[in-house]
Amino acid sequence: MSFNMEEWEPKTKLGNLVKEGTITDIDEIFEKGLPIMELEILDALIPDLEEEVMDVNLVQRMHKSGRKVNFRVIVAVGNKDGYVGLGQGKAKEVGPAIRKAVDNAKYNIIKVRRGCGDWGCVCHRQHTVPFKVQGKTSSVNVSLIPAPAGVGLVVGDVGKTILKLAGIQDVWSTSSGQTQTTVNFANAVFDALKELSKVKASEKQLKSMGVSSE
Repeated sequence: MSFNMEEWEPKTKLGNLVKEGTITDIDEIFEKGLPIMELEILDALIPDLEEEVMDVNLVQRMHKSGRKVNFRVIVAVGNKDGYVGLGQGKAKEVGPAIRKAVDNAKYNIIKVRRGCGDWGCVCHRQHTVPFKVQGKTSSVNVSLIPAPAGVGLVVGDVGKTILKLAGIQDVWSTSSGQTQTTVNFANAVFDALKELSKVKASEKQLKSMGVSSE
């Protein structure tokens, strides 16, 4: 269902600022650390988000009233240009579980630092990670390493999906642990992307790695 700005009635102060045009850039919200309580804010500021269902799993648990069965879905969203989110959803039916996972992924959206961090590449385009980062979830460890243009995404299929949605085109990677567990591998890759923003670097260093200062 497409988003209609005119029909949206914001319920928060931030929502009102976005609808009235006072805030027009999602980065302003991220930089100020403002909590996003309405999905419409994301729909308005990042309108070209794509969704990818990563995994659908049947989860059973015993309850005093009997066996409970739910579908657990993992979804990634991104605009293929620096913004990506990962989320999970559970429900008795697949459709509602996917919807919950999409909403959860949108609330988890992050901005991804991209650059040209491989020593053998001098294209200065934002096509890879600017420096090596590591992510960890449960037993799974994933390292993302800068790669020259043209290498592609040398990572498992789950990682490829997330990185493509983030707008990363080339990367080397290493991993260890139970990488066949989709949820843990996906979360480890997402954790590594989060680490990109935590690394402190000077403007000169970032420029040398092709990272935009915008």
